[in-house]
Amino acid sequence: MKIILSRKGFDSENGKFPSMILPSGMLLSLPIPHQGDRTLFSELTCEGVSVLNLMHQLGMTEFNTETKCHLDPDINADMIARPKGWKGAFGQMGGAQGHLENNGVGIGDLFLFFGWFRKTEEDNRSMLRYVGPHIHLIYGYLQIGEILKVTNSTSLPDWLIDHPHTNRKKYLHLQGGSNNTIYVATDELTFLKGIPGYGCFKFHPKLVLTKPGESRTRWDLPKEFQGLKITYHSDSSWKDGYFQSAAKGQEFVIEDSPIAEKWGKAIIEAGLEK
Repeated sequence: MKIILSRKGFDSENGKFPSMILPSGMLLSLPIPHQGDRTLFSELTCEGVSVLNLMHQLGMTEFNTETKCHLDPDINADMIARPKGWKGAFGQMGGAQGHLENNGVGIGDLFLFFGWFRKTEEDNRSMLRYVGPHIHLIYGYLQIGEILKVTNSTSLPDWLIDHPHTNRKKYLHLQGGSNNTIYVATDELTFLKGIPGYGCFKFHPKLVLTKPGESRTRWDLPKEFQGLKITYHSDSSWKDGYFQSAAKGQEFVIEDSPIAEKWGKAIIEAGLEK
């Protein structure tokens, strides 16, 4: 089983604010704004609260009820109304999809989604505010159960038609991407029976990639990872006391290894710990 670290959510160019570690510990990854998609920020909820309202509390006032977003990966069942049969899915295309294909990503492999996060707390007016350091954090997962190549003739299940990597009426290529691909989750994890093959986490220290006291791109990966191939990285990524994560690349594919697999399982167990 390969582990794929997949960078998603708001960043310094798309959104320009950190995603949220909510006071409850729930991790809310903010999908990037994209007016070419169908989903509105105002349609999204987290723990029964409007996501747009939470964004406004934190100063993201440029987003309004007409602002659309790219809800992908779509792995939080409770974020928006769902059709019958829905399950988690993630779409990719272009050079990023070519990277996944070239590195043999396939059925059974595990995406761990990470992004730029910051803790939030309520002030004396019960409004959210950011506190603490800016970090990279793993917020969710998807184990690949099916891979769909979306072409003009692809037959897609009804529950998937609202995913941003489909076209509601004709299933045309998103923005003309010739390798538009959707990764559909397994019904349950193959290595943790009874656990869905996709989902979002609550905060746990093991989910934090950033080394304490360092900038968010300096990671605290297990020393046992030295010697493993991690795409977009090399031996020189290992510095004195930290791992320097690459600025380039959406997905970092870790070679199939018992060491990486054990780590990936531990991450999921920590994120789902009650």
